[in-house]
Amino acid sequence: QVQLVESGGGLVAPGGSVRLACKASGRTEDTYTMAWFREAPGKEREFVACDRRGGPYTYYADTVKGRFTVSRDSAENAFYLQMNDLKPEDTAVYYCASHRRLILSALREASHYGYWGQGTQVTVSS
Repeated sequence: QVQLVESGGGLVAPGGSVRLACKASGRTEDTYTMAWFREAPGKEREFVACDRRGGPYTYYADTVKGRFTVSRDSAENAFYLQMNDLKPEDTAVYYCASHRRLILSALREASHYGYWGQGTQVTVSS
């Protein structure tokens, strides 16, 4: 079992930056794969970025590539999402997710992740 707790969301102006943190507790093997997803009002949950150990296997959605960066702190068992040049369309609830080793073709699919945080709201508005 893994518990995931996100933090760092809030209100940010367009063009601004924010860093989200996901602190994991529990079995390390269940954080072999970690990801960020987001869900905007009226839309389905969508993949943002992920990282799987054993690689690097780090992938980003096309909509955030070049603006967002994920990183891990293994000592703290934490996973981060650095978001730069934020746009209003980035407004969403951001969720941290984890699972054991996933095959590469499954990394972008929310249904394959067994553990989820409670989500943190990011609002991009002037």
